[in-house]
Amino acid sequence: MKAIVAMDQAAEAAGITLAERPEPTPAINDVVVEVHASGFVPAEWEWPSTWVDRSGHGRAQAIIGHEFAGVVSSLGYGTTGLSLGQRVFGITDWHRDGTLAEYAAVEARNLAPLPGNVDFTVGASLPISGLTAWQGLFQHGRLQAGQSVLAHGAAGAVGSVVTQLARAFGAYVIGTGRVADRQAALDFGANEFLDLDHEDLDDIGGVDLVFDVIGGDIQRRSASIIRPGGTLVSVVGPVEARPVHGLAVDFVVESVPSQLMEIVDRVRDGRLRTHIGTVATLDDAIPALNPTERRKGKTVIRVRP
Repeated sequence: MKAIVAMDQAAEAAGITLAERPEPTPAINDVVVEVHASGFVPAEWEWPSTWVDRSGHGRAQAIIGHEFAGVVSSLGYGTTGLSLGQRVFGITDWHRDGTLAEYAAVEARNLAPLPGNVDFTVGASLPISGLTAWQGLFQHGRLQAGQSVLAHGAAGAVGSVVTQLARAFGAYVIGTGRVADRQAALDFGANEFLDLDHEDLDDIGGVDLVFDVIGGDIQRRSASIIRPGGTLVSVVGPVEARPVHGLAVDFVVESVPSQLMEIVDRVRDGRLRTHIGTVATLDDAIPALNPTERRKGKTVIRVRP
């Protein structure tokens, strides 16, 4: 089968190639999915699991990509709850071969049914962005109606979902980004927008929750404006700066099928819009995954027409 594999850690995106790999076979409680579309997160180059397995041994030519939508093509021994030919979407285990391939082996417990009226491209764009936003806001951020949320990267793949969900649950949302992102962030539901290049975070006054997708100096400045009892939620690794009178949480997103179903239901009825940017075929994936300029939104690779 065709697959996109990582060849050189130092080269990052420049070191990937389209290669032929054996089709996977399902282990116990696995399914093999015929992949129709796969999302991609550029930060994957920074994840240790891209380059080493759970025992710390190097992974040779790992297939990249970890979110997808497709059709169940075979069932492993003991697998229950899914059937051949069923449309599904979800996240693969970080240490296993991924989804930028014609087929992927996935633990059945990581999958949710994909409704027939949701396109595979849309389905593939949802798992990591949607679950990251959901878990960051509600599990780790404990968001309550009436609170204020500072959503960094509010026009991005994750930030746009953060903005929409926070507004839907009754929060006041201040989106951030570059000046060119202002209208998109407002269209996704931000009550106001802050241009990080030209405006000062201190002018906001104070917020109850910061959802950080940037880190570094932006994270440190954001921590200082969190109100007592508030929370800094980070998805960019261990928190470098903590609120004086609040909590700081960093987390790795988990595949939770019930949450995936809640998210896709919101897409179906129009309460949630996914932000898809670049869409390319598997044959043309290399330049799409190694762009020469900044890309907006989620990159999705269509593996099948």
